[in-house]
Amino acid sequence: MKFNEIATVSGKPGLYKILKPTRSGVILESMDEKKGKLVVGANQRVSVLSEISMYTMTEEGASPLEDIMIKIETEFKGDIGLDSTADADELQAFLKHVLPDYDEDKVYPSDIKKLVSWYKIIRAHAPEVLEKQPEENEG
Repeated sequence: MKFNEIATVSGKPGLYKILKPTRSGVILESMDEKKGKLVVGANQRVSVLSEISMYTMTEEGASPLEDIMIKIETEFKGDIGLDSTADADELQAFLKHVLPDYDEDKVYPSDIKKLVSWYKIIRAHAPEVLEKQPEENEG
């Protein structure tokens, strides 16, 4: 599985594996023990993880979620020492450690909570996604 095969649905907790498109939307499978299937129509907001970034103070202005999660995995190997119920100060200190130049005005504690919970879901159900991919040479 890859980052572009994992989605989040606005208003629903957790992450979903993208199974296949339909005429009016997409079929998703929850990334948990239940593996529940869900058909999401065009009227619901589905975000593919490979298209999500966090605001930074860098020239680019954002850092891809995939890069941040791979960095967390490389550094912590799953033992991040906090969960999504941590208080705002703990969450911000964690992100500051992982992404020192994140934009504190635009990245809210709720965003960091999602990052932590999504990381844990991916680590449990699709750990291969967190392995640093070798750079593909353009040929």
